Amino acid sequence: QEDVDIPSRRVLITGATGLLGRAVFKEFNENNWNAVGCGYRRAQPRFEQINLLDSVAVHDIIDDFQPHVIVHCAAERRPDVVESQPDAASQLNVAASGNLAKEAAGVGAFLIYISTDYVFDGTSPPYKETDVPNPLNLYGKTKLDGERAVLENNEDAAVLRIPVLYGEVERLEESAVTVMFDKVQFSNKSANMDHWQQRFPTNVKDVATVCRQLAEKRMQDPSVKGTFHWSGNEQMTKYEMACAIADAFNLPSSHLRPITDCPVVGALRPRNAQLDCSRLEMLGIGQRTPFRAGIKESLWPFLVDKRWRQTVFH
Repeated sequence: QEDVDIPSRRVLITGATGLLGRAVFKEFNENNWNAVGCGYRRAQPRFEQINLLDSVAVHDIIDDFQPHVIVHCAAERRPDVVESQPDAASQLNVAASGNLAKEAAGVGAFLIYISTDYVFDGTSPPYKETDVPNPLNLYGKTKLDGERAVLENNEDAAVLRIPVLYGEVERLEESAVTVMFDKVQFSNKSANMDHWQQRFPTNVKDVATVCRQLAEKRMQDPSVKGTFHWSGNEQMTKYEMACAIADAFNLPSSHLRPITDCPVVGALRPRNAQLDCSRLEMLGIGQRTPFRAGIKESLWPFLVDKRWRQTVFH
């Protein structure tokens, strides 16, 4: 049996079973990094099963693997779930993040903590890294508290704030963008779509590339730390995303109804939390997939009417 050449740069990814974590794992793995992913419920057989609330287990895997970089993707990221289960969300988003930062500092690993545009109230975009956060909902608050816990325990860590994500989902419900596909496809009944909140849908592949570029930049330059923003640059409401999805698949969109009032149910959302990404851009870091191309690639397997495939590809 020949020796397999294992790359010398080691990265540990938490939440590797999730939408973003899978993309981050793949990006590092395909670019000459020795990547280990960990997850919890869906971990085996591909990833290490770790409960991030178990500080001994977290210590052991980091001590054992000695990563150069840790990308912390694991979080409770559904705002309405955070509102209904605040203690569990705080444990994962804040306590586990602070502990991970402490363990990363212990082995000299560069930690990238994934945060959110929801730390801002959305009243005066675009937001720079230095702007004062003011989260409107508990999700944004737990992620902001997580940022603080990370930087208090590890001053050399990085915080990467990102907006709504989409990409190669395992189920449509995995992303607030792809979940709309059924409403778009089933055009026999009208569907109300939010046309109030301004979003910047961002492909997980792009975020994964940014994480890798940031890690590689940091290996050369120890001053790369602190807070960073990354985002797609196409501003769209959910209604506009749904219309773009319909257009990408040559489907009708006349049944989609734009709702321009502020939503009254669920956790409060910021109107427009656009992120200013110039700090990363000035470092030469970044990648943006055009929404139509990215969404077509992501939703292709979930297309119900397969006849459409013949018309496009034959």
